[in-house]
Amino acid sequence: MPSQSNSASTSPDPTLSGGEFGGESALEQAAAIERAQRLTDVITRLRRALRSSIRTDYPWESLPMAQVELLQTLAAAPLRVGELAARQRLAPNTVSGLIGKLLEAGFVDRQADPGDRRTARIALTEAGHQQLRDWQRAHERRMASALESLSRADRDAVMRALPGLELLARALAGPGAPEDRTGH
Repeated sequence: MPSQSNSASTSPDPTLSGGEFGGESALEQAAAIERAQRLTDVITRLRRALRSSIRTDYPWESLPMAQVELLQTLAAAPLRVGELAARQRLAPNTVSGLIGKLLEAGFVDRQADPGDRRTARIALTEAGHQQLRDWQRAHERRMASALESLSRADRDAVMRALPGLELLARALAGPGAPEDRTGH
């Protein structure tokens, strides 16, 4: 009787041959892809809903997320533009443009770098610290309200998922990535 070949083991597609998923069966691979797609969809909808709801509930909140993330990074310590770009994984010219808008708003200022007088460090002003505190409080209130609208079991499920989501965020950031802005 002629031997039958397994099409999954001879396929050049790494998702079918186990190259990307360490020898898992096609069914296990499909389930892993489906989980990843579902997680990506939920995270995207969560971010969009949070941004949308915060602007509806707090119309004064108009800072783009990229600017908020720069403020969060600068809250720890003043940094040079290149350092900010590396930490945010953005091009230096993109960061320069964002900083220009934050300078105009009075949320950051340029300070002489004590280690190299040819360069400047970007630092939060008191207005920048206040904007960041206001932004954080508004988001915390909105998130707390949304969590309270869930059943206790659903709220507990969300909270139990946090450690795994934190590990996932670290895995996505990659080795050697700076710690996140919350110190985790």
